[in-house]
Amino acid sequence: MSMSDPIADMLTRIRNAQLAKKGSVDIPDSRIKQAIASVLKDEGYIEDFIIKNQNNKNTLEIILKYYSGNPVIENIKRISKPGLRIYKSSQTLPNVMNGLGISIVTTSRGVMTGKNARLLGIGGELLCIVV
Repeated sequence: MSMSDPIADMLTRIRNAQLAKKGSVDIPDSRIKQAIASVLKDEGYIEDFIIKNQNNKNTLEIILKYYSGNPVIENIKRISKPGLRIYKSSQTLPNVMNGLGISIVTTSRGVMTGKNARLLGIGGELLCIVV
C-alpha cells in the first residue's frame, strides 16, 4: 500500500511518540524527511537523527527531546497537503507565535525555516508549523 502523505506520517509519528514519552521514533527514510529532521535539530526541537539500514531499507531514527519531562515540541501541524498545496511568497510567510515557533518551508534552495527564507527573500511551499 502506498502512502499518500509521507510528511504527515512523519509528523504524526513524532507527535504520537512524544505523547507516549518514547526516547526515539523510527520513520521510513527519504531526503525530504532528512531535511525536515535537520531543520528540527538545528532549531533545537529534537536531539538528533540517525540514518539506519535495516533489512536493506533505510530508516530515519529521530531522538526526541524533553525538558523537565515535557516534550519540547508542543504542537506540530502539517499545512500544505497533497490535495491542497500552500505556497507563500517571502513577504507572506507566517511568523509563528511572534517568533516562538517556526515554519518549515521547501524552497528552490532547499528546506529551511520561514525566517531564513524571509531573510533570503525567497518563498516556497509551507510544509509545517512547529511550536
